[in-house]
Order: sequence, then C-alpha cells, then structure tokens
Amino acid sequence: MALSVTQGFTKSLAMTILSEIGDKTFIAAAILAMRHPRRLVLTGCLSALIVMTILSAVVGWAAPNLMSRKLTHHVATLLFFGFGLWSLWDGFRQEGDAEELDEVEKKLDADFKGAKATSKDKGDDEKKKSRPFLSQFFSPILLKAFSITFFGEWGDKSQLATIGLAANENPIGVVLGGILGQTLCTVAAVMGGKSLASQISERVVAIFGGFLFIVFGIQSLLSPVD
Repeated sequence: MALSVTQGFTKSLAMTILSEIGDKTFIAAAILAMRHPRRLVLTGCLSALIVMTILSAVVGWAAPNLMSRKLTHHVATLLFFGFGLWSLWDGFRQEGDAEELDEVEKKLDADFKGAKATSKDKGDDEKKKSRPFLSQFFSPILLKAFSITFFGEWGDKSQLATIGLAANENPIGVVLGGILGQTLCTVAAVMGGKSLASQISERVVAIFGGFLFIVFGIQSLLSPVD
C-alpha cells in the first residue's frame, strides 16, 4: 500500500487541531501564559507536544514491523471508529465547557500558591541549592509548562490516535502534520489566553472530531491492503 506523505500530513493536521483545541493542555497553556512569560510557556508546551508527536509516530511506524501490515491496518481502522464514537459520546454528554476550565484553573492555582509559599520560606542561596539539577540550566517555568503538557498528553486520545494514524499512513506526513497542528493550537492558546479557551465550545469540537475519526475509519476500511 503506497503511503502518501500528503495524505498523512492532511489527516494528522485535521486530527490534531480537532483533538487539541479546547482540551485540558490547551487550557493549561492559556492560563500559564497569563501568569508567566509567554515565550517560556510557548517553548515548554510546544516542546512537550513535539516530543510526544514524534514518539507516538515512531511507535505507530514500528508497529507494522512487529506484526503484519494487514493486522495493523485493521487495528488502526478499529481505533478510528473507536475514537470517533468516544469523541461523539464526550461531545453529546458534556453539559458545559466552564467546568473543565475551572477544574484546570483550580489545579494550577493550587500549584502556583504552593510554589509561591515554598519560595518565601527559603532564602536565595538555599533555594538555589535545593533546585533540581535540570532547573540550574532551564527555567523552572519552562520545565513546568513542559511537564504539565507532556504528562497531560500521555495516554490521551490524541496520542493514541497519532499512533494509529502513523501505523496506517506515512509517518513523516503524520509527524509534520501533527507538529504544525500542535504549533497552531499552542500559539493560539498562549496568545489568546483564557478568554479564547472560555469561548471555544469543546462540545462542538468533540462532535466534529468524532465525525472526522469515523470518516478516517470508513476511508481506512475501504482502502486496499497489500
């Protein structure tokens, strides 16, 4: 089966945008950008998303080498239909977008207050000594943005969908499309702030995303496998 870079790129771009717009990591990036320098937040969040996209694509690319192309094709098809139904279920059962926004904001508020209280109790010299090794070389804000985004995406629907897409499409196209989609979403979150996150209807995005996954599933089901 000839794997088109353009097809993988287009599918990955559309999937990434519809999966990431308005989700928890999007909201977290928006709130972090209101409290910290946008450059650091953007760098941390985007770095985590790029690493996650590449790792997911590598796993998806390696899958056909561990099992037959026919089997991975059928698994990817099932994943597309499964994620489509999952997204539609999430979209139709959501009562409002404010709850998730409040939940993420409260969690970040608690972390922010805890870090602030800790910094007050320590002197400058003692604080430097107690910093983790990595924070001696990287900004703590950048590391915080990276860790929140990376672990927030780990095992998420978008990560699993990227693995399935890379197993069924050209992995280079999937990586390029995923990175572009992540860049657009992260820049929008950081520049737009919380107001943008609160105005986006995650319910509508989830429904559109669900239909998109089902379309991918139908297209994959009808595609021949060599």
